[in-house]
Amino acid sequence: MDDLFAELVSPERVVFAGEVRSVVLPGVEGDMTVLVGHAPLATALHPGIVFATDAAGTGRRAFVRGAFVEVTAGRVTILAERVLPVEELTAAQIEEEILHLQMERDATVDEATHAQFDVSIGRLEEFKASLGL
Repeated sequence: MDDLFAELVSPERVVFAGEVRSVVLPGVEGDMTVLVGHAPLATALHPGIVFATDAAGTGRRAFVRGAFVEVTAGRVTILAERVLPVEELTAAQIEEEILHLQMERDATVDEATHAQFDVSIGRLEEFKASLGL
């Protein structure tokens, strides 16, 4: 089985770059798993967890916000405004992310955008609860 090359990039650095078997993404159209042979696509991501299984079978997780993904033949590129390894997340950081999203939501008058922010906020609240933070 061929592997995918995945890259997770923040403004500061390349957070991860390497061969993977799969990548699970919090897409705005719904969660998705990218495997070898996935159709090309480009989409925004909800703030949430990106989960990649590397070529050795080891899982890697990171929180992303302000993210966009492009899938092409054999490559997954995730560009994210903010990236935090899940192991480093604290309750305060998740609360900060929720507050940031609430402020952005409250600044918009577009109902569709407002609804997208509500979904993102709900997902982060669920994630925080699942971690027991």
